[in-house]
Amino acid sequence: MDIDVRGPRFGAAVTTVVLLAVLALDSGYLLAFQTLCFALGAAGGVGRSPYGRLFRTLVRPRLGPATEFEAPAPPRFAQAVGLGFALLGLLGYFVGPQWLAYTATGAALAAAFLNAAFGYCLGCEAYLLLRRVGPARG
Repeated sequence: MDIDVRGPRFGAAVTTVVLLAVLALDSGYLLAFQTLCFALGAAGGVGRSPYGRLFRTLVRPRLGPATEFEAPAPPRFAQAVGLGFALLGLLGYFVGPQWLAYTATGAALAAAFLNAAFGYCLGCEAYLLLRRVGPARG
């Protein structure tokens, strides 16, 4: 079942704000919260992440009907990519080196911002590229 494209974009906007706060406050604990959000989105799909639930219960009822839909697999893959960067960031915050925390968090922030501001999902594009170059299934 396809999903409303506005949901992942809303989640990316919230993620952008959270990751900005991580860097501004230099908070590994806030990054741990975002890591959990990525993990839930990767495991259950974006609709089951905290931001997906927030969109579904508070935002979507105030919007008109969806006009654009997308397959759930690419955004779910994007959540897994975000999870990878967040885990690297956590490693940097709690074990070191500090530059790893900032670089990994910054990379996740850049990807979230591109999706939130422009509707361009890097993780989704990577998913589609991997599907094209991957081995043929028969």
